[in-house]
Amino acid sequence: MLKAIHAEITREALAETVGPRALEAILAANLGQDALSGQIGHDEFHFDNNAFDEGRAYIAQQRGLIRPALEAGDPGSAWGAFGRLTHAGQDFYAHSNYVDLWLSCQAKGMTPSPGEIDPLDPDLIDNPALRSGRLYYPVEALSFVPGLKRLVIPLLPRDSHAWMNLDSPGRGASFEYAFQSAIKRTRREFELATRGLTAELHKLFADQSRIPE
Repeated sequence: MLKAIHAEITREALAETVGPRALEAILAANLGQDALSGQIGHDEFHFDNNAFDEGRAYIAQQRGLIRPALEAGDPGSAWGAFGRLTHAGQDFYAHSNYVDLWLSCQAKGMTPSPGEIDPLDPDLIDNPALRSGRLYYPVEALSFVPGLKRLVIPLLPRDSHAWMNLDSPGRGASFEYAFQSAIKRTRREFELATRGLTAELHKLFADQSRIPE
């Protein structure tokens, strides 16, 4: 997803859950995954090239860093780990065919609204038909150049990232399903990250003086 979209998703998902300082730190780590160093050789950051096992392992690894950081009195590291894992979780929906699979499973003639999508349907999350876009470098790199995009994309295979991505509203109606899935997934990841934390550690992670009842 575009950085502006990642930011919008993260803010909508967490603005009422974490304090401003935590939110900005989470955002910085989330958006940092799209730096050049995170784009090459790190399919697990974005669920590219069908790196589903690697992406899930990366999310679990980052989640595992949160509690030890909080226990060490280092919320900044916890926020960084959470920001990195939410980037991956959000890209899962934009870089795979999960949305298409979910829509194809709906009753004939029925098209649920984007807000109704289940982002963790157990029948789809490990479905053999699940695919994510492949990056056909070096040619695919040219598809990110605005002036060359229209010339390059037709030359790429249909399973390429350029054809499959739902990174922005310009990708069509399916984008909103990916957007809503990413919001729900981000909130779910917060629940998982804070599960079992003491009240004090939860307060530290949320950077709020009061934890909602």
